[in-house]
Amino acid sequence: MPGLNVTSEVNALEAVLVHTPGREIEAVTPRTREDYLYDDIIGVEIAAREHARFVAVLERFSKVYQIADLLREVAEKQEARDFLIQKTMDVVPSDDLAKRLAKLPSAELVEMLIEGDEGGAGPIAKALNEIDYTLPPLPNLFFPRDIGMVIGGHSVVGSMRYGIRWTEELLIKSLFTFHEALANEGILYDGSEERRSNFTLEGGDVHVLREDLLVVGFSERSSPAAIDALCDEAFAKTKVKDVIVVVMPKVDTAIHLDMVFSQIDHELCMVYPPCFVGPERFSVLHRKKGKDGVKEMPNFFAALRAVGLPVEPVFAGGEHRHTQDREQWASACNFLAVKPGVILSYARNEATLGELAKAGFKVVESDDFLTRPKSKATGKMVITFPGGELVRGGGGPRCMTMPLRRALA
Repeated sequence: MPGLNVTSEVNALEAVLVHTPGREIEAVTPRTREDYLYDDIIGVEIAAREHARFVAVLERFSKVYQIADLLREVAEKQEARDFLIQKTMDVVPSDDLAKRLAKLPSAELVEMLIEGDEGGAGPIAKALNEIDYTLPPLPNLFFPRDIGMVIGGHSVVGSMRYGIRWTEELLIKSLFTFHEALANEGILYDGSEERRSNFTLEGGDVHVLREDLLVVGFSERSSPAAIDALCDEAFAKTKVKDVIVVVMPKVDTAIHLDMVFSQIDHELCMVYPPCFVGPERFSVLHRKKGKDGVKEMPNFFAALRAVGLPVEPVFAGGEHRHTQDREQWASACNFLAVKPGVILSYARNEATLGELAKAGFKVVESDDFLTRPKSKATGKMVITFPGGELVRGGGGPRCMTMPLRRALA
């Protein structure tokens, strides 16, 4: 079985990891949503149906793996099962929980790791109608991009900014370590072992534009120290020679770089205009292999030209600031390319889809696309699918996927 290999954001997708949202989402309520990093609550059944449509489109292009399926397979191996339980105890120390996890069949073990384990409510908790968890549920798991990355043939385990997502790190590390579908050349950066203050790295900020070029966001979720550590490892162990760092403000609308930028073709990208054009544009730094320090660049596009990758922007939301703001909030910059010039998007961002049509993309609804012969996915195309519930979780198609392998060209 071929191993991991990602050297592009747009080359043909060959294998990808996803997680269809399930009962773990029910832990997110109006009272708990901030604890779980949500701005809204979402309906589980509707979100699962929307995700299933998304996966059906993905399967036309790529081998699609589900996190829970792979975890059940690795949990059949005693070494992997012991690893999962031991690392879970590092996050949630409990001898009683460890004993209960050890006795569970693989399917039930994985279910508990994802959906959590409600604590046995005592008299006071019952009287106050409170629920606690001995093991926290993982309602953010359907955004696997953040917890794991692939750079070349190497894997990266994210170090999550917030503790509520720490269990996700150990799940992806177990897959990188024990499952043959995620066989790799070694972990470049292991966030599951990283607990230093202000040392965080999430995959929404890491974009592999070429085998020798990364673009990384210094965001609310990824810190300079961790980005430097990633650069050091990538320079030493991969073909990466240049890293462009986008310096982002700490705002809820752009927790990751891929909420304001994604590459959609070899020479095209989708951007939220205020962040890249005009007086509000982000600062940009260039770190080069073998050079001390960093160079401040005039703007993002100049930085890419300097490393031989000129790209033209498409404006999310069009030319009107109100539409730009509304659609960016609804993940209008968060695209997944399944091959050069063929991208996946929520159907709701009509102004953004209009801009793509002007740029030569045919807008095709998923219902229509799925009735076509597989050979008909030709030319520039944006395939849209319903996402009215999924988008409430705070991400789009790029967030909902972890590419494992892309074609080399």
